[in-house]
Amino acid sequence: MSVLTRDEAQTRARLLDVQRYEIELDLTTGEETFDSQTVIHFTARAAGDTFVEVKPATLRSVSLDGQPLDPAALVENRLALTGLAEGPHELRVEAEMTYSHTGEGLHRFTDPVDGETYTYTQLFMEDVQRVFAAFDQPDLKAAFDLAVTAPEGWTVLANGITEQQGDGRWKAATTPLLSTYFVALAAGPWHSVTTEHAGLPFGLHCRRSLAPYLDADAEELFEITRQCYDRYHEKFDEPYPFDSYDQAFVPEFNAGAMENPGLVTFRDEFIYRSAVTDTERQTRAMVVAHEMAHMWFGDLVTLRWWDDIWLNESFAEYMGYQTLTEATRFTDTWVDFGIVRKAWGYDADQRPSTHPVAPDPDAVPDTASAMLNFDGISYAKGASALRQLVTWLGEKDFLAGINTHFKRHKFGNATLADFIDNLASATDRDVHAWADKWLRTTGVDTLTPVVGEDGGSWTLAVEQDGDRPHRIAVGAYDTDPARPGQLVLRERFETDVPAAEPVTRTGARPALVLLNDGDLSYAKVRLDTESWETALRALSGLPDPLARAVVWNAARDMVRDGQLPPAAYLEAARAHLPYESDLAIVQGVLTFAVGQVAGRYLAAGARPAALALLTELTRDLIRRTEDGDNPGLRLTAVRHFIDCAAQPHTIQEWLADGGVPGGPELDPELRWRVLYRLAVLGATTEAEIAAELARDPSATGEEGAARCRAALPDAAAKAAAWAAMFEGDALSNYLFTATAQGFWQPEQADLVREYVARFYVDAVPLAARRGPAIAEAAGRYAFPDFAVDAEAVALGEACLSRDDLLPALRRKLTDQVDDLRRALAVRDA
Repeated sequence: MSVLTRDEAQTRARLLDVQRYEIELDLTTGEETFDSQTVIHFTARAAGDTFVEVKPATLRSVSLDGQPLDPAALVENRLALTGLAEGPHELRVEAEMTYSHTGEGLHRFTDPVDGETYTYTQLFMEDVQRVFAAFDQPDLKAAFDLAVTAPEGWTVLANGITEQQGDGRWKAATTPLLSTYFVALAAGPWHSVTTEHAGLPFGLHCRRSLAPYLDADAEELFEITRQCYDRYHEKFDEPYPFDSYDQAFVPEFNAGAMENPGLVTFRDEFIYRSAVTDTERQTRAMVVAHEMAHMWFGDLVTLRWWDDIWLNESFAEYMGYQTLTEATRFTDTWVDFGIVRKAWGYDADQRPSTHPVAPDPDAVPDTASAMLNFDGISYAKGASALRQLVTWLGEKDFLAGINTHFKRHKFGNATLADFIDNLASATDRDVHAWADKWLRTTGVDTLTPVVGEDGGSWTLAVEQDGDRPHRIAVGAYDTDPARPGQLVLRERFETDVPAAEPVTRTGARPALVLLNDGDLSYAKVRLDTESWETALRALSGLPDPLARAVVWNAARDMVRDGQLPPAAYLEAARAHLPYESDLAIVQGVLTFAVGQVAGRYLAAGARPAALALLTELTRDLIRRTEDGDNPGLRLTAVRHFIDCAAQPHTIQEWLADGGVPGGPELDPELRWRVLYRLAVLGATTEAEIAAELARDPSATGEEGAARCRAALPDAAAKAAAWAAMFEGDALSNYLFTATAQGFWQPEQADLVREYVARFYVDAVPLAARRGPAIAEAAGRYAFPDFAVDAEAVALGEACLSRDDLLPALRRKLTDQVDDLRRALAVRDA
């Protein structure tokens, strides 16, 4: 398939002005395909040639200004339009299109619970061409008229308010000017909950089989939506620009959510069938806030080309966390950001695939390369950079610049240069120089304190590996003499890095000096020797959870950099997590300890001891929560106890009894979690997996069964799972992922050793055959990440030397192989 280049897009944008699309979709023609009719009204500014994109199963007819064009002239996804005269034109395209089962284009899903079928669009980047013909680039905005013929009993949702016109036909209100990738449709027998706020209809929608779970959370979701909506109207001068606000929770969605104007789509795992922690509810609320921020930054004002996609995501990421903190009950969201999201950014920024937050336009020459930049840099690092910018600039000036940006470019397109110019118009500070240092460079700065003591004062100098300017807070903590395990804040002061001279403060040196206290900048932090000794003794006694998150991140970075033994990290977790009160920190530390430390950074022979330590730690947390005062912490401890179980007996008893003594009861998520661990340990059977699926015949149940079957320590089970993933194309995106998640297990290294080399052979044709979404899933979940040895690295490097890798697969393998190298280095340190 031809990918669109930036040069081609610029040429086409100079030639064309696109006014309107009229789109007719018929979803009643069968289970495999649907009919698509498109009329595009556009003007050629001069005589010339161009092309339109479409990816049909069958291209039935094309006409330009009433004159037929030959459908056979379609080459891959492009139909040439030659000899255009200056002036207005009308292009008509009729095609048969294929439903997707990979979350791209128009995805079709049949719910195994009740047999109901649902469809929804995900048209990001190039996937609009899977649904209708388009001049598919973000700076050719147009108005869209959408009509859909749907089966009896279905509801059709779209960017604008929809009306049912009879005979299954639905018509959506004409949109304002939108980029093609924002056109949205969700059609099926949805269960809907509606309300009104600020004169606008608000809606929540999900599959009928999830109706009770949506109903239980509808008021919470509406409350978050209202609070964010009102807060954004306090921040932004431009009002919400669309006629309604629907949030549809859809099945088998690849991303967390998509910011379609007026119809945000979310993965329907956010409709909770089982118990969740408050931190997970906070994450869902953050995604709601993130996507709503896009209504202004992304939808109202859209990037001109994909090199600026980071700006959409970084802005929404920053605004999502900040607005949630300001407007909702979730007031500690930056702790979760610091312990989870920033770690994602730090990791991505230290791989060979790192790139500037704002890449040079020449580094994003086409849509294939643009897809690779949806990573921890564009989200977490970019949001961290904006948070540092607000700290340096001041929120008042920052918002003034943002509002100027919206006013100047509403319903149009803008670039990074426009954004920086608009910020600069609101301040005397040199925003352009700041952008050059923060947005055009790669890598993570490392800040190390050098603490001195001189009589009645102490000094602080900051050694910097890197050259970005930082405005950071420094926390000076003393040991509480009455409670040696507790620390008290003596003072918190701000300083600039680099600084002309060391900072001098009065008094004896503190027990702990913490750089970037409050986590307002983006940098790896080290502790001086005395401060690290204090942290090991009293980390859980730091009074501020953000300060504790900074220290835990420092320990995590030191493990990854080979400066702290992985076992020492586990010992710190064992010592301090039983006293930790912030759930995000507990979840983040346990996830790293179980997945990376015990799973990869320790040699295989040390894994049993690590699991034993983590089992004792989680058992302590379970005991600590017996009074029922902290159900989220107890649920987190139970989950990780299951994941660390080296012997089946306790969790088998839980499964047989239907619950943990003292709670919680085993809901579907916990039952599948237990069964999955039992499968890894060889303590369950196919018959028991089938019985559990009969008990829970939902889509989530099917995924749980696929994961369990792939995890069985049996050669036949592994062969069947491998064949399902790599030899056939029947698995949907979610079933592929579940199967891949179950396949590789540290406990089964000998059993799956032959598949390590096979992965590199089979993944390449799979990616070419099934496309970017499955390629990304294969590189992320089907990669043999527990094969930490030089042979595996050599196999990965040999595969990367091939010239026939799909870009999405190449990017994932580049990252995965580098992570293997890092794991080997940690083991050798």
